[in-house]
Amino acid sequence: MDMIKHQRGIALSGLIFWGIVIALVAVLGMKVAPTAIEYYKIVKDIKAVAAQAGPESTVADIRKSFDKFAEVDHLTDFNSSQLEISKDGGKVVIEFAYEKRIPLFANISLLIDYQGSSAK
Repeated sequence: MDMIKHQRGIALSGLIFWGIVIALVAVLGMKVAPTAIEYYKIVKDIKAVAAQAGPESTVADIRKSFDKFAEVDHLTDFNSSQLEISKDGGKVVIEFAYEKRIPLFANISLLIDYQGSSAK
């Protein structure tokens, strides 16, 4: 009996196709990751500021406190003037919303809307 052997593997064209796909996903991840990290730093900072703000804290005090946190976290594209500060039942609530445009290639960009709040 003759056994037929089948070759297994990937064709060169398939290898090139998947290599391009993986490279594009990696580039997209490398461009989006810094903005996502920045967003999570902002959320962490506003929650810390809201937790330490007392009922007597003014809006200016809260903004100054956030600026100190932002300086430590190296937040250069976001500042305290973009925060919406209010009180809800005696607790300070800090909210923000902003857009981040990430140029990908040529005239194609990715637009991400970030928003967050110190409220649970």
